Amino acid sequence: MAESTEMDQLLSAFKKFAVHGDTKATGKELNGKNWAKLCKDCKVIDSKNVTSTDVDIVFTKVKAKTSRVITYEEFQKALEELAPKRFKIQSKEEALQSMHKLIEGKEPANVGVTKVAKTGAVDRLTDTSKYTGSHKERFDESGKGKGKGGREEIVENTGYVGAYKNAGTYEEKTKAN
Repeated sequence: MAESTEMDQLLSAFKKFAVHGDTKATGKELNGKNWAKLCKDCKVIDSKNVTSTDVDIVFTKVKAKTSRVITYEEFQKALEELAPKRFKIQSKEEALQSMHKLIEGKEPANVGVTKVAKTGAVDRLTDTSKYTGSHKERFDESGKGKGKGGREEIVENTGYVGAYKNAGTYEEKTKAN
């Protein structure tokens, strides 16, 4: 029973990494970038025994020749390839168990995700009530942008001649005189 829950956790970790960063991913296949992220986030890469180059080589070795992704079965083969390299002093089976323990139940870490800066300078620079001159024209009283209407003068291209940009007709012009 313990074996099946361990495999369930490994499969769930595989699926979480498979869909990471890809809205179209189904979770059945893992691409090379996400395989490298899995290895890095789960500490499979330790920079001594296993490097990112080793991870890339194993990925290329286990995937189908023309494929760009690996399935769950290929993923397990890749772990079998990396386990003895990562845990040199353990037997092959123990090394694979240790490798599974590193990955089980993990999910992609969102390290380095940009957060909104809320410092005094940013607040001051984005406060539209302090804008002057032509920049002030781009916002309404509430501070919401007017869009294109606030950026440029919109000229109506009406008139009786293509190059004549002001509204009206020739007759109206001559009556005014």
